[in-house]
Amino acid sequence: MIIERVITNIQQMDQEEMDRRHKEKVYLESDDLMKRIQRVTTDHGKELGIRLKEARDLVAGDVLFMDDTNMIIIDVLTDDLLIIRPRSIMEMGIIAHQLGNRHLPAQFEGEQMLVQYDYLVAELLDQLQIPYDREDRKVKQAFRHIGHSHD
Repeated sequence: MIIERVITNIQQMDQEEMDRRHKEKVYLESDDLMKRIQRVTTDHGKELGIRLKEARDLVAGDVLFMDDTNMIIIDVLTDDLLIIRPRSIMEMGIIAHQLGNRHLPAQFEGEQMLVQYDYLVAELLDQLQIPYDREDRKVKQAFRHIGHSHD
């Protein structure tokens, strides 16, 4: 089966609609969410080809296939993350500037900054005495590098 579009996301579905269907999941690394073309296998052993026509990243909860009785959903494997918890706007500014200089992509959840684990960043956080934890955690979307130039 070739998947060419995402049907919906489970966040847009009502619970009753979901409950009446058998669910299969495709588990992806967060980096694979950016790939528009890939071969995957569901947790039930079904092989799928993904060839998205639209230019978009996959997101946790995206529904790749759905009929009256079945659905196939994207789920994301855990990432090794640094969960940065700055105590002030000054600490947030300092660490955001440092990470921006390293072109390290980040995500935000509430007042927490999430970055993929890097021992140099952990050492920097220790030096700056900015609180953080290291956790295995699922993210909903890929860590995307934002293109730019120094011209």
